[in-house]
Amino acid sequence: MATYVMSDLHGNYEFFIKMLETIGFCDDDTLYVNGDVIDRGPNGIKILMHMMMYPNIFPICGNHEYAALEVLPSLCEEMTKESIKDLDDNFVRNILEYLNIGGQTTLDEFNKLSNDDKQYVIEYLEEFDMYAQVNVGGKQFVIVHAGLLNFMPDRKLDTYAPFELLFKRPDYEDVYFQDKYLITGHTPTRFIDGAEADKIYINNNNHIAIDCGVSFGGTLGCIRLDDLQPFYAKID
Repeated sequence: MATYVMSDLHGNYEFFIKMLETIGFCDDDTLYVNGDVIDRGPNGIKILMHMMMYPNIFPICGNHEYAALEVLPSLCEEMTKESIKDLDDNFVRNILEYLNIGGQTTLDEFNKLSNDDKQYVIEYLEEFDMYAQVNVGGKQFVIVHAGLLNFMPDRKLDTYAPFELLFKRPDYEDVYFQDKYLITGHTPTRFIDGAEADKIYINNNNHIAIDCGVSFGGTLGCIRLDDLQPFYAKID
């Protein structure tokens, strides 16, 4: 029985499956997937539908899931000349922004689904939590996709707005919690000063960064919270 966290799969299904095999993921384990399952890579929807089968996989929202939910529900509706005329400027802006961050691969996959499966995917995305608080082996962890914008030590997590949790990169030199580890994805470790490229970064201020850049040709990282053991999956 172990607890794991991974993030930023970005449609790389083979990496996901290889990681599950690498950690020997089983029914007694718990896995938190810390956002950005979809976009860029070809099989984000396939990963989501695989995740749905596991009651012990807990998804946390990333900025890519948040952006997808601004677009995908409208694509479930039948498009006619009249309905296209009714699309407002906000929807057009959302879909252009979504394409700009790599959403085309997800749209391609989504449009091949049956109407029922489209609805299942949307309902699943809507269930993603904005953060998780976990206690493992006497250690406390806060898991959030990007960071904690406008952080204050005594501020409750449920008061943070989505944009404060999903988009802003943290300051890795700051101490956010004295008595908890903060686990984030979003920023590939190759872009963090002092971190080893494409490796999980654990610094001395209780911050753990786990995006190992799989969508940039790096690896998929996963950390076991019980002992802070990192694992990596790379497809040759």
